[in-house]
Amino acid sequence: MNGPLRILAGLLFVSIALAILLGGHSYFAQRLVLDPEIAEPARSILLVAIAGGLVSLIAQPIAERLVAPPWNRLVAWPASLWMGFAFLMLVGLAAGDLLRFLAGGVAYAAGEALPDFTFAARAQAAITTLVVGVAGAFALGSGLRPPRLVRMEIPLARWPKALDGFRIAQISDIHIGPLLDRRFARHLTERVNALGADLVCVTGDLVDGSARLLADEVAPFRELRAPHGVFFVTGNHDHYSGAGDWVDVVEKLGLVVLRNRNVTVSARGAEFVLAGVDDHRGGFGDGQREDLPKALAGRDPALPVVLLAHDPGTFKRASRSGVDLQISGHTHGGQIWPFRFLVRLVIPFVAGRYSRHGAELYVSRGTGFWGPPMRLFEPAEITELTLRATR
Repeated sequence: MNGPLRILAGLLFVSIALAILLGGHSYFAQRLVLDPEIAEPARSILLVAIAGGLVSLIAQPIAERLVAPPWNRLVAWPASLWMGFAFLMLVGLAAGDLLRFLAGGVAYAAGEALPDFTFAARAQAAITTLVVGVAGAFALGSGLRPPRLVRMEIPLARWPKALDGFRIAQISDIHIGPLLDRRFARHLTERVNALGADLVCVTGDLVDGSARLLADEVAPFRELRAPHGVFFVTGNHDHYSGAGDWVDVVEKLGLVVLRNRNVTVSARGAEFVLAGVDDHRGGFGDGQREDLPKALAGRDPALPVVLLAHDPGTFKRASRSGVDLQISGHTHGGQIWPFRFLVRLVIPFVAGRYSRHGAELYVSRGTGFWGPPMRLFEPAEITELTLRATR
C-alpha cells in the first residue's frame, strides 16, 4: 500500500472508530441516564462521567505513543478500566433491550398492558449496573492474577522417537506497555526459566508502544534461557509499535528472531525444523509481512516442522504446507467473555488444541492482556508443550 492510500485507510479507520465510540457512549447516556429520567445533580454527574470515559479512550493511544512510563499510566489505567467496564455494560444493556423487547411482545400478544417505560428503564439500568459491577470486579481480579501454567502433551506422527518428551515453553501476547512493565517481564522470565524447557518461544505481541519509550521495560527478557534457544516472531501489535526497531531490541536481548525463515534444531541425535513468520498484518514500516513459502523454503522435507505464527489463522495455509505443529497466540481466548464468540466469527481457532489435515495447532490464551486489565473466564497462561512421538 503506497503512502496516500495508507493515509486514506488510516483516516477511514479513525473515522469509523470515533463513530463507534460516539455511538456507544450516546447509547450509554440514553439507557443509563436519559431513559431512567435521573434527576439533577446526578444526571449531570453521570453524563460528565460517560463523556470523560469517551475522552480517556481517545487520549489513551496518543499517550501510549508519546509519553514514557510511568506517566502514561495516568491515562492508561482509567482508560483501560473504562474500556473493560464499558464492554460489559454494552453487552448487559443490549441483553436487557432484547429481554424488554421480548417481554413487551409477549405482553402485547396476551392483551396485557405494557409496563411503565420509565420504571422499566430504571430497572434495566439498575440491574445492568449491578451485574456489570460484579462481573467487572471478578474480571479485574482474574486479569491482575499471575498467569497460570498450562501443560499440554501433543502427539505428532512424524516426531522423532529420540525427541519424545521434548518440551517447548510458550509465552505470547505479553503486551509490555503502559500497564504491564519490567516487573511483569521479570516475573515471566523467572517462571519460564524455572520450567527448564528444551526451547522457549515468544509468539508475538511483546509490546504496546515504541522501542524509544519501552526498550528498558523488556530488558529482563535478556535472562530467558533454554538449551536449544529462545525464539521470537512478530505479532500485529509489534508491527503497530514499529517492528523494525523492536526486532533490533529483541535481537540485542539474545532472542533469535524468525522473520519468514527457518532453522534446524539438533537435539539428542535427532533434528527438526523450527520456522517462523511475521504477522500478516505487517507490510508497513520495514515492509515485511507473513511469507509462509519463504519461511519454509530450503528445509529438509524429511524433518518435522514446528511453525511459530502469531495469528492462528495462518494454520489454514500451514496445515496444507507440510507443517506438523503450529504454535500461536493473538486471540487471548477472547479475554473477556462473551467476546470469544465474536473472535470465532473471524478466527475459528480461539484457544487450545486443534487438528487439521494431519497437522496440529496450539493457540495460547495469552500471557498478559490487551486493553482492559481484565479476563473473564479466559485466564492468562504460560504454556508448556510436551511433544510426543507416535511411532
